Amino acid sequence: MLKHRIFSGILMTLVFGGLVILDGWLDGSATAAAGDDRAMQGTVLTVLVAVVVALATVEFAGLAAAKGLHVLLGPSVTGVVLLSTAWYWPQWFGVPLHAYVLYVLVFALLASVGAQYRRYGTDGVLANCGVSGLAVLYLGLLAAFVVGIRVELGLWEALMLMFVVKFSDIGAFTFGKLFGRHKFSPRVSPGKTWEGLAGAMIVAVGTSLAFAVAFDIMAWPWALVFGGCFAVIGQLGDLTESMMKRDAQQKDSANRVPGFGGILDVIDSPLVAAPFGYLFFRLVI
Repeated sequence: MLKHRIFSGILMTLVFGGLVILDGWLDGSATAAAGDDRAMQGTVLTVLVAVVVALATVEFAGLAAAKGLHVLLGPSVTGVVLLSTAWYWPQWFGVPLHAYVLYVLVFALLASVGAQYRRYGTDGVLANCGVSGLAVLYLGLLAAFVVGIRVELGLWEALMLMFVVKFSDIGAFTFGKLFGRHKFSPRVSPGKTWEGLAGAMIVAVGTSLAFAVAFDIMAWPWALVFGGCFAVIGQLGDLTESMMKRDAQQKDSANRVPGFGGILDVIDSPLVAAPFGYLFFRLVI
């Protein structure tokens, strides 16, 4: 199980990295030539994010169904996809980002109310529309910052965040399995230990330093801070989804990904880390 989880985690992260580098090659942001960037940035990553969060919304609906709640999938998936790709579309249409986000939220709200009326009438309006809104915000709004980092800040910054967070997950799982004795969140995730968190920080700091030095992203002291902070934030992202699964009495969100469970189990850490990553890069670089 340990070897399988580590192999799957590294493989998925490398595949993601390869797709992002391909994306950068296509739009010029991965080339060394100054001024080679195309006008449209992050197309491949945007499509990838849209597909992943759409599938994750279906898994989220499964968790909600275990609690007797109905995620209104049509409006929710559409809202999640439109919101998660918010940073991409202003490149095409020139619409201000804040206006785009606000109107997507308006659409998701009103479309959810309409779908609720057609399917269930007045039965469960608050619960169903509420959980549908949570899906749009949790999966759409948080994922938008992944695209935002790629479009506004660059290819290597987006890769740095993803590799630091996912490798810290692998470090946490490995150290937890090998050395874990002291649990730090037994009510939410009994498998998480302080030893695992220490492993997450060690791996995250090493990965952060490697990216910072190799791609001249930030000074090495900031890279130490980045690695330590996002090891912790990544674990908090995992705990956020664990709270939902525990409430739904489900071990995993699905069984799509060998060794992990569902897509939601894979992206839970980067989802919460992305907004803080955007803020960190904006303040430091």
